[in-house]
Amino acid sequence: MKPVIPVALTQRGPPEHERREQIINAAFEHFRLYGYAKTSVADLAKSIGVSSAYIYKFFESKQAIGEAICSQRVGQIDQALLLIAESDQSATLRLRSIFKTLLTRSLDLFFQDRKLHDLAATASAQQWKSTLNHRAMIYSIIEKVVTDGRESGEFERKTPLDEVCMAITTVTTPFSHPLLLEQKTPEQLEERVTAITSLVLRSLAK
Repeated sequence: MKPVIPVALTQRGPPEHERREQIINAAFEHFRLYGYAKTSVADLAKSIGVSSAYIYKFFESKQAIGEAICSQRVGQIDQALLLIAESDQSATLRLRSIFKTLLTRSLDLFFQDRKLHDLAATASAQQWKSTLNHRAMIYSIIEKVVTDGRESGEFERKTPLDEVCMAITTVTTPFSHPLLLEQKTPEQLEERVTAITSLVLRSLAK
């Protein structure tokens, strides 16, 4: 029998946005303990002491709850990458740091708990909106850095910008996709991210 997760969640009191956050936080803990696939909305409702109907007031499905969790988690990665992109470092150093940070943060996020990895894998396999938004954010971050590098004279200007950014975004996939990350050891991934980053930078050089 699954134990009840002690989460302070009442059907009266907090504003709706706070209640929504409480449900997300409770769901995160429940998915972490039991896994996304093996959890139903009824299981989640029982564990936090509310009705399924109450949860459906805020989320139309279990996937919608999963989407909210994934958006929060990958949003943390996006913010870390954005800070790098907006820093005063050269475009070359920023691009190196973006690749390395993407790998490190993705490993930390997707492998801190196997059951959370399963949630991330489901999101990627089913192309949830949170996954697509994450890829779009990576593209826009790379676009900013490449544009800065062209304006500063670090990078060549002949290749169309969209082609360059799409190619770079594509080669980041092995360092951010949960199913691909698990195919290599962290040490192997470190070696590969260094090699691919160097190759990308050589292709961008004037």
